[in-house]
Amino acid sequence: MNNPFSSYARWLHLGWPAGNVEPMPEVREDGSCAVPGVRIVGDLTGVPLLKFALDTGARAVRAIVQEDAFRSRRSSHVERDLPAESRGARPHRTDDRTQDRSGDGRADARTEGRTDARPEGIDARNEGRIDDGTYDGTYDLIIVGAGVAGMAAAVEASKHGLRFLVFEATHRFSTLLGFPKGKPIFTYPNGMVPEGELQVHATQKESLLAELEAQVEAAGIAVTMARVDRVRPVAGELDVCLADGKTVRALRVIVAIGRSGHHRRLGVPGEGLPKVSHRLYDPMDFEGKAVLVVGGGDAAVEAATALARAGADVTLSYRRLELARPKPENIENLEACKLGTPAGGRLTCRLPSRLRVIEEGAVELEVGEGTKRIERIRNDSVFLMIGREPPLDFFRRSGIPIRGEWRIRQWISFVAFLSFCFFLYQWKASGVVNGWFRDNGWFPYNVRSWLGASVGDPSTVLGTLAITLEEPGFYYSLAYTVAVVLFGVDRMRRRRTPYVRRQTWTLMGIQTIPLFFLPYLILPLLGHNGAFDDGWMHQAGDALFPLTNYGHGREYWRAFGFVLAWPLFIWNFFTPQPMTWWLVIGLAQTFVLIPWLVFRYGKGAYCGWICSCGALAETLGDRHRHKMPHGPRWNRLNFVGQVILVWALLLFAARIISWTAPTTGVGAWFEAFFSAGLSGFDIAGLPLNYYKVVDVFLAGVVGVGFYFWFSGRVWCRFACPLAALMHIYARFSRFAIIPEKKKCISCNVCTSVCHQGIDVMSFANKGHPMIDPQCVRCSACVQMCPTGVLSFGEIRADGLVRLGRLAASPLARPAQSAGENQETMGAGHR
Repeated sequence: MNNPFSSYARWLHLGWPAGNVEPMPEVREDGSCAVPGVRIVGDLTGVPLLKFALDTGARAVRAIVQEDAFRSRRSSHVERDLPAESRGARPHRTDDRTQDRSGDGRADARTEGRTDARPEGIDARNEGRIDDGTYDGTYDLIIVGAGVAGMAAAVEASKHGLRFLVFEATHRFSTLLGFPKGKPIFTYPNGMVPEGELQVHATQKESLLAELEAQVEAAGIAVTMARVDRVRPVAGELDVCLADGKTVRALRVIVAIGRSGHHRRLGVPGEGLPKVSHRLYDPMDFEGKAVLVVGGGDAAVEAATALARAGADVTLSYRRLELARPKPENIENLEACKLGTPAGGRLTCRLPSRLRVIEEGAVELEVGEGTKRIERIRNDSVFLMIGREPPLDFFRRSGIPIRGEWRIRQWISFVAFLSFCFFLYQWKASGVVNGWFRDNGWFPYNVRSWLGASVGDPSTVLGTLAITLEEPGFYYSLAYTVAVVLFGVDRMRRRRTPYVRRQTWTLMGIQTIPLFFLPYLILPLLGHNGAFDDGWMHQAGDALFPLTNYGHGREYWRAFGFVLAWPLFIWNFFTPQPMTWWLVIGLAQTFVLIPWLVFRYGKGAYCGWICSCGALAETLGDRHRHKMPHGPRWNRLNFVGQVILVWALLLFAARIISWTAPTTGVGAWFEAFFSAGLSGFDIAGLPLNYYKVVDVFLAGVVGVGFYFWFSGRVWCRFACPLAALMHIYARFSRFAIIPEKKKCISCNVCTSVCHQGIDVMSFANKGHPMIDPQCVRCSACVQMCPTGVLSFGEIRADGLVRLGRLAASPLARPAQSAGENQETMGAGHR
């Protein structure tokens, strides 16, 4: 019999994909990083696309030459009498002899006998050497890595007349060289023209390499063969430290090494045998042989199909039940090869399976899920196509932070900020700190005495404001609102799409007017001018803003309930006596209006467009969205919100019973339960009640204190009870993010920028609508997708899909009219 809690957990959260995000160096949008003067380009910026690599390399050089500091420092260096090659460019010549040699082969007088001669370039065959010493001057630029991005930067640097060097540890364009013979190359996006002189048009390995080599040769780019160990800042410049101990000085450094770390290993017996490889060069070498390919990405599928077409007997092993990452074309080729190939090759998939042992003439696989079986199959060769580890050690040695890795400085700053947030919320709320300040007449409880009698009339704007200025919550809300507005403008400048513009203006407007000016200035000013003294306004005032003996004389702060629904804002529900108007408003919000919004537009209609928590997360938190942890372990924490939701429901039920039977023993028991659960319960002085744990600590201290280290959506994702309720509503929503599978390149950018921890790519590369209930419609995945795969849309009752009209992607597909369906797509995976 199934456990109902497990079934519910799987239905709500745990049944969705939960992929991780690969650790990468922290890179800003312009390629700069924590080390001044260093820019990172190519794959390590997060988009593994050929054209984007070219584009980032050229743009990095253009950004460098525009830097005032670079131009100033460059002009301050004394010009040296250097040969043309010292600028990284080989002058056009009819032979391959270096220009440092005279016609009779003797060393040029300028370098003869010197031990500090600059590193020498290499010829078109990628053969070269590094001299015993290094050039004693400072180069304008050093480029680490001679791949596509590095060579694009080199061509651009040559165009701008910079003195530069290109260091490469293996071969020029080594990644392309490592592809199998005849491999098709996808040059997405098709309409994109990269910046710079280096361009690509060919779509097959050999012709693409020839195209690139020709352009590099025409530009006269030389490559120095050397392995760079690290980059070290020195007195405003940069030392590039080579593996052999030599050092080269430069004003700027571009790192273009790609994901060129060590090949990933499985750690199985026999992995070190000679027959085990990580690259396939020529599939024809394996005709008639039994070959095992391990992996589930494009590289593994391409290798398996190429080997089968060459006449090999191929087994493809992958640890999961389906191949989700490869491009549609590769899956089609795979399916075709399963039926046999003209060369007599065969292809068999073992999904899911794990490689257990590699032997000289056989391999052992553990096949199946649940009940597993061991299969022993004949084998001549094994290809482990499971990727590479990013070269993270290089960045660590260079002082460039790795995303998700904390150093002592991060821990200190995190603890310090969290402590500040704890103090802030104790000062703002009715805590110990607030009591100290109030009892001692400290700020802000002394503001009116500072202002004097000149602002004593509360019917004036200044008089009303003088009372408001003695409320700690005012200063918190003021800072909150200013942050939303300022960082909202920053967000719109960075993410120039109609969707972001309209969403951000909406968030700023709601935060500014109903959540700030209304409770802190407009309503109090109306009250002091008699607006709530007579007629129906008097009735509304008493029902919504009861009289009190502090502040403005009425509880205008309850106006937050017009926007913040229960159980996010609990205080209009959890009152000593029922406040009928607020109960009607709140119940209509929580159980009528919000369910309708979620059904039509998804959970993000509230979380991403209305809620004040979402307003700060989408503005101040926008630059930190990539810090949200991903993976199955973190998805389980989503149920903290479900626990808090149950807690809130129990308290509300107890409150209702205590209202309806106040004079009975049952009513008294539930009153005691409610009071303890809301604000009275503690153990050994440690408060363990809803107010202190949820409202102050989780929503306040953790929700804000974690912003700059775990993204701005920690509270929203893991603990918010209203979000937890909306997750249930969202399971019945028509909203979805619609992918174009054929465009998906499995780059994982969409997943990495999701500050709700959703594995968006797992939906996109299958062609399934993304319907994870966590989605808050922030649009980051849609906007950041480099190939325009994703669009907002809805799945109608008849199974047809309709795209949204408001463009959320710079590469947006044309929106469909209200009655026009984009495509038929099954929704049975709900």
